[in-house]
Amino acid sequence: MDLATVDKLLTTTRSVRARLDLTRLVPPELIEECLEIAVQAPQGSGNCRYQFIVVTDATKRRALADLYRRAFVQFYPPEAIAEGMQSQPRDTASWIALRDHFEDAPALIIACTEGRPENRSPERLAGLYGNILPIAWSLMLALRARGVGAAWTTIVFTYEKEVAEILQLPENLTPSVCLPVAYFTGDDFKPAKRVPARERTHWNTWGARR
Repeated sequence: MDLATVDKLLTTTRSVRARLDLTRLVPPELIEECLEIAVQAPQGSGNCRYQFIVVTDATKRRALADLYRRAFVQFYPPEAIAEGMQSQPRDTASWIALRDHFEDAPALIIACTEGRPENRSPERLAGLYGNILPIAWSLMLALRARGVGAAWTTIVFTYEKEVAEILQLPENLTPSVCLPVAYFTGDDFKPAKRVPARERTHWNTWGARR
């Protein structure tokens, strides 16, 4: 295994917003290929409770975009956007770009899991999302390896009932992440600025360092 290639894929797979190429269609066959790869992700059980909704219909993409923008204002009110443009202008501009062009992504992939979070104990709630979120991450990796970007989004599920109505989702499904998907512009991505893991790693007990 070529560790350099693997490490580059893992450290440069970004949530792509401003650099989504909205002029190119993503072939359905490519999406299906990446989904087949993604479902090989680790799961807490072998029950295969994943379901995917690939939204390419323009009317439904617009309807979901409207919900996304309604939620966006709640999470990022105008004063927060103004502050963000001062403190982290690049990130804030990318959020705005996705807000303004959400429906222009040629495909939206919504990853769902069978089961509902209501009245679940902590370990069962972790299991519910643990059966789908690793798959969604693997999907982003598979897409990235093929020159396709995706943005990890969840705030549209502020209006989960409306999302379910638009897509006619069964009541037992929990939509967990929505990925606007498109080819990306530019040649490559760089690792993001993160707090080093060693500063957040505790050995055997909280606060103990190696």
